[in-house]
Amino acid sequence: MAQENLPSILALTGSLRAQSYNSALLRAAVKNHSGKVSINIYDDLARLPMYNQDFDNENPPPEVVELRGRVAAADGLFIVTPEHNASIPAALKNAIDWCSTAPANGIMVAKPTAIAGASPGAFGSARAQIALRQILASIGSDVLTKPEVTVFQCHERIDADGNVNDPFTLSLLDDLLGALTARIARG
Repeated sequence: MAQENLPSILALTGSLRAQSYNSALLRAAVKNHSGKVSINIYDDLARLPMYNQDFDNENPPPEVVELRGRVAAADGLFIVTPEHNASIPAALKNAIDWCSTAPANGIMVAKPTAIAGASPGAFGSARAQIALRQILASIGSDVLTKPEVTVFQCHERIDADGNVNDPFTLSLLDDLLGALTARIARG
């Protein structure tokens, strides 16, 4: 629940996997953030119907109404994405599609947005983040460029219980959320 007078950030992960490294990264960022901000997690990507322009009208599916409402109400977005075939997962792209069309009333335009990601591989979701930056830029989101948080070999930094055990990763996440909070404060 949002605290009064604090900026609000809606956080979401592009992963649907129960034991997702990226969901663990998102939870660690929220838990360990040292700033004054209210962070709420949206974890219903799996419930969203696939984007279909035939249903993108004045009466969209209720799951879409809920997501759009939460995105519109947030002062900023924090998106953590895995890498699927050198890009972002379909579920994340689907959510962005629902939130970026004309019936969504520009809720993502100029919305301060921070991104991060993790991968067991050597690139730490860097290619997915490039694709995500391109998508967000095309719809006019205000995407932070620094710090970049690409957690490579994440299986060495996130334990079996989903805890981030690497102080450097935790500090990067805190810096990223601090930068997002500062961007929101600047308006």
